[in-house]
Amino acid sequence: MKIIGVLGAGIMGNGIAQASAIAGYDVILYDIDQKFIDRGLGEIKKSLTRMVKKDKLSESDIPEILGRITSSLDLNDFKPSDLIIEAIPENIALKKETYNKLDSICSAKCIFASNTSAISITDLASKLPEKRQKRFIGLHFFNPVSMMKLVEVIRGERTSDSTCDESLAYCKKIGKETVIINDLPGFATTRLVSAVINEGVYMLQDGLGSPEEIDKAIKLGLAHPMGPLFLADLIGLDTILHILDYLKDELGVKFQAAPLLRKMVRAGKLGRKSGEGFYEY
Repeated sequence: MKIIGVLGAGIMGNGIAQASAIAGYDVILYDIDQKFIDRGLGEIKKSLTRMVKKDKLSESDIPEILGRITSSLDLNDFKPSDLIIEAIPENIALKKETYNKLDSICSAKCIFASNTSAISITDLASKLPEKRQKRFIGLHFFNPVSMMKLVEVIRGERTSDSTCDESLAYCKKIGKETVIINDLPGFATTRLVSAVINEGVYMLQDGLGSPEEIDKAIKLGLAHPMGPLFLADLIGLDTILHILDYLKDELGVKFQAAPLLRKMVRAGKLGRKSGEGFYEY
């Protein structure tokens, strides 16, 4: 495995591209608009500079790492890829359409991996030929990729042993720890954190306390690095709502989104990215 394709230059995609380039892989970073690519490359440069300040890299490493990353606006440029990691919005139809296009471009040996945080890997691969389904897997990275050590590895119904082994080897080479998870909606981490965040919103809605008090209680009482409402703002309230709606459809009413969460999303209060959520930024 030499060439890694990364589909999407957003916060997850540029982090995956950076980790791959640091590990010595050649990377093709794709997005639909040059402004997204430019923004993603800018974030990579900032991150590498921070790593130099923390003595994790030398200044001379930066040009070499950036030189391994090639940007693209054309899916056909993914043709030589050995592994393609998809990190586009959590839209099932969009993902499946993209995989279908890539199937006609990429070699049979190329692994397709989704960075989805919740959607069934078997479902995402279901419209592809059976041979491609064997080369399809979930690789769920965590934000920020440069700091978070875990990758959830999710096997679909048809994912082959060799695909899993090669994916695990890639994760090890980029310095990540892995857990192999069965293909159920939400996997392990998203399923649990979505429930915790949703309950935090219900607590706020019920008047249990302010966002600050609820988050402080969870941080200091349960030793969480951040409270559920602050975390929701960081992830994006629209993203949390989308995941909860999906999990409710798949797993039942215990994932019914708090009405307050839906109201805030409708009002455009999406968290840090919009400047206002449970906190103001």
